[in-house]
Amino acid sequence: MATALLITGTVGVGKTSVADTVGDLLAGAGVPNAVIDLDWLRRAWPTPPDDPFNGALTLRNLRAVAANFLDAGAERLVLAGVIEDRAERRRHEEAVGVPMTVCRIHVALPEVHRRLAGRHTNDASGLDWHRKRAGELAEILDRARVADFDVDGTHASIAEVAAKVVAGWRA
Repeated sequence: MATALLITGTVGVGKTSVADTVGDLLAGAGVPNAVIDLDWLRRAWPTPPDDPFNGALTLRNLRAVAANFLDAGAERLVLAGVIEDRAERRRHEEAVGVPMTVCRIHVALPEVHRRLAGRHTNDASGLDWHRKRAGELAEILDRARVADFDVDGTHASIAEVAAKVVAGWRA
């Protein structure tokens, strides 16, 4: 039976990099899989005034993409993205159409800020927005408790975090 894993966390924790590496680990173990970055499924402009993060578009695209990957033989769907509450988690699980586990990656805020500074070297306004959003989103995720398990990535490499994510998913 196919299953999905959503890797979540605040901005700058490495969700996409970890998802890519989890996909590589699964492929190396002979497990048919697909990696889906939710940010790419929502990337359209302009956004509706009542949906600034394009959540509705994300779910429509996720339904189609997940179905296509499952039809093509994927047994594991690995998603990278942010979900802020349990209702949003349910909508994502419905969209992928298979049971979904959620892993939250934690990284200490000073380290997140360091990573964001490296990512936004020529984008001062983007850096300011992401720094503010990092703390705000971490607090939202702390309250929401949408994850089934957590992995600390503060002092670990992407490969180490991915290995812990795979171990937690299979446990």
